Amino acid sequence: MSDTPPEPDRVTGAPHPRETLHLIGQKPAEDAFLDAFTSGRMHHAWLISGPRGVGKATLAWRIARFLLATPEEDGGMFAAPPPDTLDISADHPISHRLAALSEPRLFLLRRPWDAKAERLKQDITVDEVRKMKNFFALSSADGGRRVVIVDAADEMNVNAANALLKLLEEPPANTTLLLISHQPSRLLPTILSRCRALRCRTLDADEMAQALRNAGIDPGEQTVALSALSGGSVGAALRLITLDGLALYGEILRIFAGNGDRQAALRLAESAAGKTNAARFDLMLELFDLFLSRLARTGISGRPEPQASPHEASILTKLCPDAYAARRWAILAQELGARARHGRAVNLDPAALILDMVLKLNETAAELAARP
Repeated sequence: MSDTPPEPDRVTGAPHPRETLHLIGQKPAEDAFLDAFTSGRMHHAWLISGPRGVGKATLAWRIARFLLATPEEDGGMFAAPPPDTLDISADHPISHRLAALSEPRLFLLRRPWDAKAERLKQDITVDEVRKMKNFFALSSADGGRRVVIVDAADEMNVNAANALLKLLEEPPANTTLLLISHQPSRLLPTILSRCRALRCRTLDADEMAQALRNAGIDPGEQTVALSALSGGSVGAALRLITLDGLALYGEILRIFAGNGDRQAALRLAESAAGKTNAARFDLMLELFDLFLSRLARTGISGRPEPQASPHEASILTKLCPDAYAARRWAILAQELGARARHGRAVNLDPAALILDMVLKLNETAAELAARP
């Protein structure tokens, strides 16, 4: 095992957000922050929310880099003009220190590594929040701004959330807190009320392709399919690429194009077995859920756009031709989602769980096909 533990806020196969200097598709959020900064209406806490993988963490690190690298003006006649961008050069000393996690004026709050269990903890604990006391106790080398990044605030347990709330209620001077949240509804209402909101949106296909190229990956002809299955999330698109998710979704489509090919279903189920395939198993469950969601929507609003496969529309239309079928598939999606969560909780064999899902899908397809 590497001496360096894995980072909970890093997407496999992509640069860490602190190493990503350019952000695609979130200009409204950037402009909102910059307007507050230049107009003297800076808030001490910001909630950066939106779906996973759309650039929230990259925005947080861009703001942190900007705040720490931009000198505080005294308002004199020789003061520099107000900044019109969050861009900070990669050659700036702050950029280097943030990339190395060696900047003394920044505190990063995230899920810690459990050395005894040799895995990341499931939550951000109160002990991690308490470490900020030491951070604020140390005087800044130049008396300048300080920044705290919480990635992600949704992952705090109750005690950690209450400890952070006290900090939000009585923030240290000259400190900005940046809370990243995938699901703001999971946060304490009192935390939400003390933060100014910055909402990040999903990306369209062209923006996603550009973001992937910035991460060193050329999506090529896969752009449309990645956009369809990722829901405009670059993080989800990267996961699909690294785990061969497009091919996996194609296998799911082929099984049901062939009226529930049992042998193909067995091969698919067996490919998720074993600890080494844990990530593939998780993705497979997500893709089954996505397949059912796109299937149900087809019966209500017609063929999906964009398509994740050249043959996807014909398969979904055949399986879900009308609103009645859409309701049946939607109900099954809820049932299978609950079964999957239970199966994961009791460590059910992945192959058995996947095969059971395929059989339930086949039963529903046969029932709908037999309707007069």
